[in-house]
Amino acid sequence: MANVVLEFKASAGDSEPHNRPVLILGTQANLQQVNWSQIKGKLQPVVSKETWQAALSALSPNPTDSCPLYLNTAAVASLPTRLSRHNSPSAAHFISRLVRTSLPGGNNRCIVMVCERSDLFASGCAISRAFPIFSRRSSSTRRAEKKHVTVEFLFVGQDNNPLEQTELECLSNAADGIRLAARIVDTPCNEMNTDHFLHVGKHPPHTPEGATQTIAWVGKGIVYDTGGLSIKGKTTMPGMKRDCGGAAAVLGAFKATIKQGFKDNLHAVFCLAENSVGPNATRPDDIHTLYSGKTVEINNTDAEGRLVLADGVVYAYKDLSSDIILDMATLTGAQGISTGKYHAAVMTNNDQWEAACVRAGRSSGDLAHPLVYCPEMHFSEFTSAVADMKNSVADRENAQSSCAGLFIASHLGFDWPGVWVHVDIASPVHAGERATGFGVALLMALFGQASDDSILKQVSPLGASNSTADSMERDCKRRRLV
Repeated sequence: MANVVLEFKASAGDSEPHNRPVLILGTQANLQQVNWSQIKGKLQPVVSKETWQAALSALSPNPTDSCPLYLNTAAVASLPTRLSRHNSPSAAHFISRLVRTSLPGGNNRCIVMVCERSDLFASGCAISRAFPIFSRRSSSTRRAEKKHVTVEFLFVGQDNNPLEQTELECLSNAADGIRLAARIVDTPCNEMNTDHFLHVGKHPPHTPEGATQTIAWVGKGIVYDTGGLSIKGKTTMPGMKRDCGGAAAVLGAFKATIKQGFKDNLHAVFCLAENSVGPNATRPDDIHTLYSGKTVEINNTDAEGRLVLADGVVYAYKDLSSDIILDMATLTGAQGISTGKYHAAVMTNNDQWEAACVRAGRSSGDLAHPLVYCPEMHFSEFTSAVADMKNSVADRENAQSSCAGLFIASHLGFDWPGVWVHVDIASPVHAGERATGFGVALLMALFGQASDDSILKQVSPLGASNSTADSMERDCKRRRLV
């Protein structure tokens, strides 16, 4: 998968399966709506109409199913028939899974995605996640040839017009952003250290004329997390190259979003460090004064991400005069306990933005679910006798994942009038041993209303209804700093 060139086309063109292996996937209901004339050029002469119809009848998704149509050169795969309200209507997670497991081999392959047009963005992003870039296998180095995968969409429903060039560009840029984020997360620290990340991530802020508000995306970029002097064990340390997942997602989303046109000021702030052991390592009992001016007593050096993010969000407020600050991080193991492997955990000082994050997750396929926001009941867990706060909670059973987010917010101040959103992506940033590029699509959809791109406007929760959009716009203006 590392040497795959992914290309979105309005039409992949007719081709025989022995020349272009093909995977056709969608829900069983959507596949049944496909006219044989729309796909026969990709299946004939080795697959007949009768074989196609028999395969559709044989599919029994529970939750998914696939069926070979001809040897290893053509296959059809079915997505779940029913989805819960906390899933994406696109079934994005299952799309990625089916592409990984069911796409025939070869150097020049085709994926035909059968869906409603409203699922275009989420489906395209899901397909992108199935093709990670990073690899250091010697076999892949020797074989320098590129493999091509072409993605075509067949739309069912009322809006079934072919894709326009601007829509193809949006899908391509989103895919590049997702695969870039995944590559950074997959790359080990001996290659992706803080200096290399600065080389990859350096990008000027986006400050277009006529901007009415300033937005900052703040990403946690711990390129490796040993835990510091509160060192992790031999079974929990492997995989900690992924602790830069928030910064990687911010970078991928920033690059893709700017290419699609963005009407507001947008800053990407990267909080980069390696949490290691050495003569100058922070010790438990040390007290640091953060950029906010607040003092923090260190009682756990393995709770380092919140320290760098606290400085990042305060920088976004003080130095960048941001109205809306979103931080994204692989912050806590408790996130996976709170919201699971597939849903990011969201905490915010604004209930409308909380709802918007959930809707953006469903429309992008990067699912999200709220955490409890109740600082008056939880922030006391950080009480210190000698400083303004400690950096780790006294009682881990009292909403640990929520508390980690509250630590960051406390440096802005719980009465800060701007919009603050915290997104913990610790578990969904990877699937097994590979990164997913999670977070890129979520950010693009969440802020899509400020984009010039038609797809991003459609998936944006701000565009879901005029009343919601107007209400959130009024809230942003009300909270804007003077």
